[in-house]
Amino acid sequence: MDSLPAATAAACPAPGPSPRLGFIGLGMMGRPMALRLLATSPPGAPPLRIADRSPEALAALAAAAPAGHPPETVADLAALAAGSDILLLMLPDSRAVEAVMEGLLPHLRPGMLLVDMGSSVPAETRRWAAAAAGRGAALVDAPVSGSVPKARDGTLAIMLGGAEAECARARPVLARLGATIIRTGPVGSAHAMKALNNFVYAAGLLAACEAVHMAEELGLDPEIFTEVLNASSGRNVATETKLRQAILNRRYDAGFQLGLMRKDLETAGSIAEETGFPAAALATCRLRWSAALDALGPQVDNTAIHRFLASEASP
Repeated sequence: MDSLPAATAAACPAPGPSPRLGFIGLGMMGRPMALRLLATSPPGAPPLRIADRSPEALAALAAAAPAGHPPETVADLAALAAGSDILLLMLPDSRAVEAVMEGLLPHLRPGMLLVDMGSSVPAETRRWAAAAAGRGAALVDAPVSGSVPKARDGTLAIMLGGAEAECARARPVLARLGATIIRTGPVGSAHAMKALNNFVYAAGLLAACEAVHMAEELGLDPEIFTEVLNASSGRNVATETKLRQAILNRRYDAGFQLGLMRKDLETAGSIAEETGFPAAALATCRLRWSAALDALGPQVDNTAIHRFLASEASP
């Protein structure tokens, strides 16, 4: 694997005229990513063409677009495919990707590149890559890691899976969105690594929240306990960036929905099934996060797992 810092990537733009870019999916992460593409559009580049099933999301993006860089709203997938050389998909899951790809597939043309930046099931990613190849197009997977603020300022971590030539075409565009681009291997590998990464994160966050609750039951100061964790071997991204910032203050606003967390764990579960590995810790994690989702709903922040654990402990 190789990683490419943003400064280095930005210094290596693709030669020749700017490709025509299309973008599908203006959700919590997609909207700031589309705005970032608009803000970093090279002089003379074609306008970013956007599509979303929500007219409100399209209108909100147009209203927030930087001066001089308005997006071009496209009415249907056929028109979007016809006017895009590189098409980025920022969709919530494989079912959403399937719905879009079924509409796009008849309109793909030789040389077109699709970049799936959501969190999809790796086997589905490989299936759609093969379908795109049958039309002479190519698909790479480029899921992101990071919060909404990182999407706004272009400092996401981006995993990139696919053939070398297609990944090279995608890099200059991805460098406008991420501080680090990590080449993961063939198509589907990036989605697999993203799901497994999020399993490790979810396990760390769950353990941190359980430990904080037990510390408080003992009468220990949770702020001091957080300091101990972050200076010791229990340190992880949840203890460093979630406990003080979104959990101990009960704000639960870290910027990643509980439903998306559970969805990534289910994707990791599909990998366990595919490989036949008996991932007992993953199975436990899936059960706990599924129980939290049933109790709190998919829209709450993932840090609300702390509130769920408190409700279970209450008489």
